[in-house]
Amino acid sequence: MKISWLGHDGFKIKNGKVVYIDPYEIKGGEKADILLISHDHDDHCSPEDVERIVSEKTIIITTAESKRKLAKTKAKEIRVAKPGEKVVIDGVSIETVPAYNVNKFRSPGQPFHPKQNEMLGFITTMNGVRIYHAGDTDLIPEMERFNVDIACIPVSGTYVMTAEEAAESTKRIKPKIAIPMHYGSIVGDASDAEKFKRLASCEVQILSKD
Repeated sequence: MKISWLGHDGFKIKNGKVVYIDPYEIKGGEKADILLISHDHDDHCSPEDVERIVSEKTIIITTAESKRKLAKTKAKEIRVAKPGEKVVIDGVSIETVPAYNVNKFRSPGQPFHPKQNEMLGFITTMNGVRIYHAGDTDLIPEMERFNVDIACIPVSGTYVMTAEEAAESTKRIKPKIAIPMHYGSIVGDASDAEKFKRLASCEVQILSKD
C-alpha cells in the first residue's frame, strides 16, 4: 500500500484501487477509482482539482452540499453520505464518521464546522489496513470508538485541532501510525507537524508533499 500526501488535507491511497481524499491544488495524477470529499469548503471540494483526476469510472462519496458543487463533473456517480454509514466499492470498505468543531469559532457560538452540518471523516479499509482521514475536526468523543491502523490528523489549529489537541487525539484513537495534515498551504506550517510528532503517543510519519 502506498499513501501519498498531496498537500493540505489531500491524500492518494493506492493498493490495487486508487482512492483520493480531498485533493486541493494538485497538478493531476492517476485517475481515481474512488474519490472521498469530506465537505464543501473550497479547500476540500475543489471542482477544478476533481476534474483533474476523475473519469467516467470514478465513484465519489461526499456530502449533499459538495454534490451540488460537483454537478458538472464527469464521474460515474456521486453518492451522498452522512456520518455513520458504510459502503463497500470493489472491495474497498468506506465508513463515514463525524467531523466537527467544539472550540473553533468564526464568531461567538458559530463554529467553522458545525456538528449539525454533518461533515465527514472517513475510515477506509484496503486489504485489511484501516486508514482514518479525520477531515476538518476538533478533538471529539466519537474518536474513542475508532479502530484504525493509520490516522491522518489535522494539526494547524486555526479551523481544526492544534498540535497539542491532535496529539491528545492519538491517545483516543490509538493508531499504529499517525500522519499530520492541514498545514503548509492555507494555514499552519511544518512546525505544527513537528510539534505533533514530539507530543503524539504513537509513531508519527511526516510525509513530503507528493
